[in-house]
Amino acid sequence: MQTLLRTPLHERHAAVGARLVPFAGWEMPVQYEGVIPEHKAVRSDCGVFDVSHMGELHVEGPKAKELLQSLLSNDLDGLTDGDAQYTLLTNERGGIVDDLIVYRLDAGHFLIVCNASNREPVYDWLKEREIRGSEVRDASDEYALLAVQGPRAIERLGLPEAKPFTHAMGSVGGVEAMIARTGYTGEEGCELMCPAEDAVELWDAVVDAGAVPCGLGARDTLRLEVCYPLHGNDITPDTDAISAGLGWTCALAEDFTGVEELRRIKEAGPERKLVAFMMEEKAVPRNGMTIQGGGEVTSGTHSPMLDRGIGMGYVPAASAAPGTELTIDVRGKDRRATIVPKPIYKREE
Repeated sequence: MQTLLRTPLHERHAAVGARLVPFAGWEMPVQYEGVIPEHKAVRSDCGVFDVSHMGELHVEGPKAKELLQSLLSNDLDGLTDGDAQYTLLTNERGGIVDDLIVYRLDAGHFLIVCNASNREPVYDWLKEREIRGSEVRDASDEYALLAVQGPRAIERLGLPEAKPFTHAMGSVGGVEAMIARTGYTGEEGCELMCPAEDAVELWDAVVDAGAVPCGLGARDTLRLEVCYPLHGNDITPDTDAISAGLGWTCALAEDFTGVEELRRIKEAGPERKLVAFMMEEKAVPRNGMTIQGGGEVTSGTHSPMLDRGIGMGYVPAASAAPGTELTIDVRGKDRRATIVPKPIYKREE
């Protein structure tokens, strides 16, 4: 039996009675008080997630940018020191090895944050393709990573305003950290990266500032309300960026792995598309459920903010327009749903 890994904050989670579950080889908190109150705390105020299980890879050297430019879908040319970018690592078929964020630390030094389940595949993919003048190093065990999210997140941490997808060194509660204006909830906030040995002090400072501890359950419902894809569900090595609605992350004028296939799909039009939908009947869709007419649910849940079933899934491109009615097999019963524009949830102004 596999021994589960633990983040530097495991004892903090256990001490407050968090429900701990296996996730991507780690023992992680799925909830504390409950998914719904944690979800609503992030939407209304501020929540904090321990995401120290995610992978951190350094890519350094005079040829670091050249290496990444040949492998990642987005264009690094637009980045300056202190910028971050959402991008994809693609295979020869245009499939998505992982979706990740690349941070430019300086001209010859980039930091990649990848999904926990893909830490080894991403590292191996990059390492095997190193070119002279570049070096890839897995530094995941050196860091802790906290995601502080919500409309009051920046205020509670006492941080200055900054643009989304930027980063800078700073101090939170006396702990030095890289403060990145990124996140996975659709809310304002930041992700704080610090040395693993400083994790407990940073976590305590964030919680003392008023952030509500949140688990993976709320992280999933939050990201699905705003239609952020989950690797392994909505996007995989067998799904391409165009079909997944992630063509905006692909600089098709550049040369990177799989770009020829992505250009072909873009030109011809994808055969299927990843759509968002809301249930019209009382039912909760789940991954793997059949959508009548040749589709499949990839993610589904009950939306705490909308109080109804929501989800994403692939359907034939000809049937992917918002307003199209769907029929989903929910545990052996046909249930009606409607395709809606992304994101599913938007804050009322």
